Amino acid sequence: MIATAGRAATAETAVPAEPNKTSATLGGRDMGFDRTVLPSGVRVVSERLEGARSVSIGAWVGTGSRDEPAELNGATHFLEHLLFKGTPSRSAQEIAESFDAIGGDINAFTTRELTCFHARTLGEDLELALGTIADLVQNASLAPDDVEAERSVVLEEIAMHEDTPDDIVFDVFHETMWPDHPLGRRVQGLPENVEQMSRDAIAGFFHRYYTGDNIVVAASGQVEHAQVLDLVDRVFSAHATPRAMRAPGPPPAPAGKLLVHERDIEQAHLVYGTQGIPRGDERRWALGLLNVILGGGMSSRLFQEIREKRGLAYAVSSGHMGYNETGMYNIYAGCSTENVAEVLSIIREQLGAVTSSGITDQELARAVGHVRGSLVLSMEEPGAQMSHLGKSELCLGEIMTTEEMIARVESVTLDDIRHVAADVLGGSPWSLVVLGPALGVDVSGFVGAAA
Repeated sequence: MIATAGRAATAETAVPAEPNKTSATLGGRDMGFDRTVLPSGVRVVSERLEGARSVSIGAWVGTGSRDEPAELNGATHFLEHLLFKGTPSRSAQEIAESFDAIGGDINAFTTRELTCFHARTLGEDLELALGTIADLVQNASLAPDDVEAERSVVLEEIAMHEDTPDDIVFDVFHETMWPDHPLGRRVQGLPENVEQMSRDAIAGFFHRYYTGDNIVVAASGQVEHAQVLDLVDRVFSAHATPRAMRAPGPPPAPAGKLLVHERDIEQAHLVYGTQGIPRGDERRWALGLLNVILGGGMSSRLFQEIREKRGLAYAVSSGHMGYNETGMYNIYAGCSTENVAEVLSIIREQLGAVTSSGITDQELARAVGHVRGSLVLSMEEPGAQMSHLGKSELCLGEIMTTEEMIARVESVTLDDIRHVAADVLGGSPWSLVVLGPALGVDVSGFVGAAA
């Protein structure tokens, strides 16, 4: 309940038809998954992990903070909290006690483009987990007293988030880069919005977006697809209401702005970033490798130059956030105020080196090995595999096996990375947000121009 993140050919089927199965192998392990679309519109994807004793289950809802009107910014996150207050058949206490009694856990998170309700239990407790999640996302009571009680909790969470500068700086950066677009708004909303949000407005949002055609149920671990289908078919009564949930549109233009926000804290926290690429863009494989080389690991150029060689920052990293029609490439550093200008100079120097000279064969090989290993290790855990299945189906409309993803990564060439570096690092103006003590230096020269 805390806000926080090739194609496998799979024919759509409807119960009770036999579901289509797509499979592959990696290191001798079956990497197959199953996908079925039920008459309710709910899509079900699952994979059995041999040897697992637990199961991870999630209901992925295709709505996030970007779908809210400005006056209801924060409604999706508020709603995520409220669903756990109970339904006509389950109180909040009963939900908590039922999961404590089996040693399982249930939680949720909201992002700019989706909401996920997820649980992990022993395989034998799948029915309890799925039944509870289905009840929450269909039958939440949204009682007026619960709305008022949880309003205070949400406001406390926003205050806690504000006291975490290395988190809040990314929200401020979204606002600075896309000030006139819903992607620029905060997932949790502003306190003044949460304070005035009515129960009826929240309920209206719930009934509009929590429909069968906008929900994906994903499961991984000790599970059989037929079992999940039977349970979902029994516990999900939602009906499909086909319509455009999120109107397509052009990518928002990056502002290329500077914001220095003075705070009485010890360190300066900076985010330096520019326009990225949509999550489904085929260039994402090359950009992912470029990110590993630039700032995505301990051997990356930025980590080595800024932290290891010069000791200018404790934390420095880079990353990419892909959205429906655009993306955001960003570099984060936490350092003392007197080091901000030098850290930014080194970042610009490394960006220029990548866009002008490219990368080496050795860097590419190391990045491929890093991504390959990370993918295989992560997919051995039921929760990570469940997330991959659910998010891929909901956001991309396709699910790739680990083997297919590795093949895409291994096919990336030096030219691919050179092109994506030019497109992303050198294609759009850069914005900068610095949170911390007064700088005492002018950093305006780092914004606007592309790398």
